[in-house]
Amino acid sequence: MESVTAKKLEPYVDNVQAHYDLSDEFFELFLDPSMTYSCAYFEREDMTLEQAQTAKIDLALGKLDLRPGMTLLDVGCGWGALATRAVEKYDVDVIGLTLSQNQFEHAGRAVKNLSSTRTAEIRLQGWEDFDQPVDRIVSIGAFEHFRRQRYSAFFDKCRSVLPDDGRMLLHTIVMRPLAEIMASGVVFTREDAHFVRFIMREIFPGGQLALSDMVASKATASGFRVEREHALGPHYVRTLDAWTDRLVAAREEAIELSSVENYDRYIHYLTGCSSRFEDGRIDVVQFSLGLAPPG
Repeated sequence: MESVTAKKLEPYVDNVQAHYDLSDEFFELFLDPSMTYSCAYFEREDMTLEQAQTAKIDLALGKLDLRPGMTLLDVGCGWGALATRAVEKYDVDVIGLTLSQNQFEHAGRAVKNLSSTRTAEIRLQGWEDFDQPVDRIVSIGAFEHFRRQRYSAFFDKCRSVLPDDGRMLLHTIVMRPLAEIMASGVVFTREDAHFVRFIMREIFPGGQLALSDMVASKATASGFRVEREHALGPHYVRTLDAWTDRLVAAREEAIELSSVENYDRYIHYLTGCSSRFEDGRIDVVQFSLGLAPPG
């Protein structure tokens, strides 16, 4: 097992770039125009995917008690949609971290000409190397890449850069406890084992999901208070289905940009994840974490 104290932690650059630096043009085929690559929030049934992604960003940012002039750290900032929204709607400065070269370049362009006196800085940097004080932290869809042996180090790092009244919003995919899943009537098959291996080898190298109670316990051990666990599983089913429909519609272009094998790989990934969110094997949760004592 990797030691988190004996030596300086090095970010998992190669694993992240293996997925996110595939091709911006390929991801554009199935993501919404904002290039938001995480569970949307369909607050209303008639929402488009783009509207639901904006609603998800607002849902997350709205839980942080942001005030004008604060500095927000976005760990795993993707292609920059949240950073842009935070500056424009919430009047805060943003520091966005990503390990993806493509995301770094795209997000940097996205925030360059914002019509605001606030700033958004995108850095090609991991949380492991970040030491600057901030007021709030948000992380959406990045925790899955950290691996369990680094959870304590991650929460310790977040605690160390926040003030005593700091807040954090962590949005991540989680596994439900096995006993709970079995009690609901879900049966694990050989196909499920193959799918997990497929995801870890061919889609998200080095990726790993946590149990929801593991997230809570590690955060609490670092000094956070878990104020809310907001499950969004059904919204991810709809998100994944929308991505699948868009990619199927762009099949020829997807194959031209990559290959038949890569197109089939992504269809298998998106549809397989959708079915597993639908039956509750996995879920996606927003953890609202506070530091100030209650009351």
